[in-house]
Amino acid sequence: MNEPNVGEPKKESVDFIRQQISADVKKGKHDGRVVTRFPPEPNGFLHIGHAKSICLNFGAALEFSGRCHLRFDDTNPCKEETKYAEAIEDNVKWLGFSWGDHLYYASDYYQKLYEYAVDLITRGLAYVDDQSQEEIRANRGTLTEPGVNSPFRDRSVEENLALFEKMKNGDFEEGRCVLRAKIDMASPTIAMRDPAIYRIIKRVQHHRTGDRWCIYPMYDFAHCLSDAIEGITHSLCTLEFVNHRPLYDWFLEKLEVPHRPQQIEFARLNLNYTVMSKRKLLKLVEEHYVDGWDDPRMPTISGLRRRGYTPEAIRAFCDIIGIAKFDSTVDMALLEHCLRDDLNRRAQRVMAVLRPLKIVITNYPEDSFEELECVNNPEDPEAGFRYVPFARELYIEQEDFMEEPPKKFFRLAPGREVRLRYAYYITCQEVVKDADGNITELRCTYDPQTKGGQSADNRKVKATLHWVSCQHAVPATIRLYDRLFVKENPDKTEDGKEFTDYLNPDSVEILEECQLEPSLKTATHFENFQFERLGYFCVDTDSSMESLVFNRAVSLRDQWAKFK
Repeated sequence: MNEPNVGEPKKESVDFIRQQISADVKKGKHDGRVVTRFPPEPNGFLHIGHAKSICLNFGAALEFSGRCHLRFDDTNPCKEETKYAEAIEDNVKWLGFSWGDHLYYASDYYQKLYEYAVDLITRGLAYVDDQSQEEIRANRGTLTEPGVNSPFRDRSVEENLALFEKMKNGDFEEGRCVLRAKIDMASPTIAMRDPAIYRIIKRVQHHRTGDRWCIYPMYDFAHCLSDAIEGITHSLCTLEFVNHRPLYDWFLEKLEVPHRPQQIEFARLNLNYTVMSKRKLLKLVEEHYVDGWDDPRMPTISGLRRRGYTPEAIRAFCDIIGIAKFDSTVDMALLEHCLRDDLNRRAQRVMAVLRPLKIVITNYPEDSFEELECVNNPEDPEAGFRYVPFARELYIEQEDFMEEPPKKFFRLAPGREVRLRYAYYITCQEVVKDADGNITELRCTYDPQTKGGQSADNRKVKATLHWVSCQHAVPATIRLYDRLFVKENPDKTEDGKEFTDYLNPDSVEILEECQLEPSLKTATHFENFQFERLGYFCVDTDSSMESLVFNRAVSLRDQWAKFK
């Protein structure tokens, strides 16, 4: 079988999970094998928090010469769809990981899981409970009070087997009964108080098994047994499953399973100015607060990719934040820093004008232009050069000119000389306005002896402006994205508010008729560029040869680097 190929292993890490795996390997535990798994539920798109788990599970397997499975825990047909499974596969591949031949579904094991449930009933360790969900919840107890035994807890093995068979055959309506493990209703761990392990779902078909089954295993039951069936050695999960670990181990102890996986918990990723709950992300999508799961404002992997994030930047981010035992919140500025650091090395520099102001160089020949040599990436000597047309009429940014500049404004102003990037020195001679007093164009002169942006007499200018030739410019739509929420922790609501009350009304600004240098005409989807002086931008999936669309991935200003 083909094993996963995910590139070169990283140098050994010192986080507590890798220390535990290393110790297990040295002791020969699990016969020295390391098999991990990434087990998403196909009920939504993956987000940046899942990226941390992906990097951990696939990365640890690689470092210890093991393998990592991709397994869909598809135990709730009410919320699961094939499109989500396909998107998850695409996300994992895009991040740079492969599961080889090891793609599985919990639904692959439905028959075996059913047999395990029958085995528990036969040994008096499970029973069919006719209580309603509300009654079960009310009788579960609290952290300080024990639960109350179900009146159906002492049914005979024969009666439970017959009732469970009827559940499987569809003889009961949804909610009529559930199968519960018989453990201890007085346990200090609430998860051990006779948890439900099977429920009836008849109103929807499963995305893989159709209507073959009308009973479905609960997550806690299916997850640990799927791990055991697949030979998982280290089941890595987030901290909310700490209290479920005794239940995980109980099922493995009571049933004859081929392997005994070990559950290890780590802190989940929390990122400020966003939400990570799938339920809340689904609400944003379904109620049209955003334009789908891949909206560039979303913290989903698909959204981050569309915005302009690279897999290298996300992997670097996950590596920096590391693996911890306690929950904390990571600053969004660190994620943005990782993207800047990556794109600074790889992105081609280009010139684009987002809010155009026309200038006319009156002493430049009419009906003429020249090709000026521009550096593609000063951080990469092998990136080479490109040629950008320079002509009599150019666009510059509106904010690069002020008719009455304050003391510390060094860009273009009447009578002032500035440098045009890779081109010439120019001086503003005249400001042209319309009848309403709005500036329509600037008339300037250039010094032909300053080609390449250098003067023979070494005179100094204090500003360098980017520009685009009017004659050769390519129009485009630019989307400037900001944070989706104005509140640092939108999960923490107050005064009866919903998390959606903290949405940022200015999370996107759309600029039409921006002007780009002509080399961008052939840019392809997801291609990244640095628009000089403006930020890093990515070609959106809405873009076409006839109508270019770019998303700002991140600005040039690096708050995290300043913080460090």
